[in-house]
Amino acid sequence: MSDRLAGLYPLHLQTLAQRHDRALAESGYDHAIIFAGAIRMAFLDDMPYPFKPNPHFKAWVPVLDNPNCYVIYTPGRKPRLIYFQPVDYWYKPAETPTGYWVDHFDIKIIADPAEAKQHFPASGRVAYIGEDQPAPEALLNRLHFDRAWKTDYEIECMRRANRIGARAHRAAERAYRSGGSEYEIHLEYLQAANSTEEELPYANIIGLNENAAVLHYIQHDRRRLEERKRFSFLIDAGASVNGYAADITRTHSQRDDEFAQMIQAFDAGQQQLCAAVKPNINYPDLHMSAHQMVARMLEQFRFTRDIDANGIVEKGMSSTFFPHGVGHYIGLQVHDVAGFMADRTGTSIPKPKGHPYLRLTRTVEPNHVFTVEPGMYFIEPLLADLKKSANAKYVNWSKVDDFRKFGGIRIEDDVVVTTSGHENLTRAAFAET
Repeated sequence: MSDRLAGLYPLHLQTLAQRHDRALAESGYDHAIIFAGAIRMAFLDDMPYPFKPNPHFKAWVPVLDNPNCYVIYTPGRKPRLIYFQPVDYWYKPAETPTGYWVDHFDIKIIADPAEAKQHFPASGRVAYIGEDQPAPEALLNRLHFDRAWKTDYEIECMRRANRIGARAHRAAERAYRSGGSEYEIHLEYLQAANSTEEELPYANIIGLNENAAVLHYIQHDRRRLEERKRFSFLIDAGASVNGYAADITRTHSQRDDEFAQMIQAFDAGQQQLCAAVKPNINYPDLHMSAHQMVARMLEQFRFTRDIDANGIVEKGMSSTFFPHGVGHYIGLQVHDVAGFMADRTGTSIPKPKGHPYLRLTRTVEPNHVFTVEPGMYFIEPLLADLKKSANAKYVNWSKVDDFRKFGGIRIEDDVVVTTSGHENLTRAAFAET
């Protein structure tokens, strides 16, 4: 398996170099200094926050846990890695770099962060990309726009991250079925993913019952629920390989009931959305197709009356039950950059009117990778607003009230656009587990 990454990595580096060559030339710079980041301490404390490397840095090297490192890139030269390796006995220093990637860099070891500057370019115009000073906007725009196209190395990393995530999702469902609390389910997920919380690409969302209606619910309740009070389980949890993320959501019913039938129908609808993914589709159109799908669900399961699916969408009622976007780019970041960029200069593509939370408005192309994650929820404040509106008459409120205890449904896959269609990384990963 590692041999495949070793084979893909050189072309990945070549692509990065070509992108930086062009971006540096167009924005008027001779060199790029890319800072991994530094350890940040909690306010009035001597404990650090978990370290998260600059995504621009980890695009070059799979070094995820070592601060005070730099990649120095000059067009036409071998990239330089300044690698922090102090003499320390309070904390274990980073291991000496090894692996398929090290021979591609001129590696300089430093024991003190102040030593890094002696390895910086001595002349020329330098673009700095790091947390401690502003990066040139013109350069970032170009690098971010190009980042939408993933290399084969990056896609393979995400493919593997999905396999880890699928395996851990299976373990989490088993923990749920056996009566585990949200916290216990979370621990089972971590063990199956062989990850600490800090190594995950984002905090696990593990919601039982009404908690599934909180879109970013991360509290991990310790209480075990009685069998008769367990209705539903929503888990949105990912994994990471070499700094590249997987983002996966599944929803489960405790019983073979109408909610289970809704999940099955919703899964079929989500797969229809995925099946529509191909080159040159407009992502907002996919988002609006998701609203049509949610509206059909509301009509099919009799949450609405005296109105059809088209009317539900036209009157904005579907947004009560589906308030977020259908997905986003994914890669070095879970919500990866450039979702609104029309070109390399940073021109923005606006979101559709009435859909403020959509994270991707571009036309997608081969090697773009994004999520497809429609949802349908029973969210108390949004339902309260609907009940006060003129559209309240179209809602079967007794049916809605019966389903508030389930929280909601979300199903999410990671999808790669190919030259003729798409590859669903997540479904393939579940098929292998």
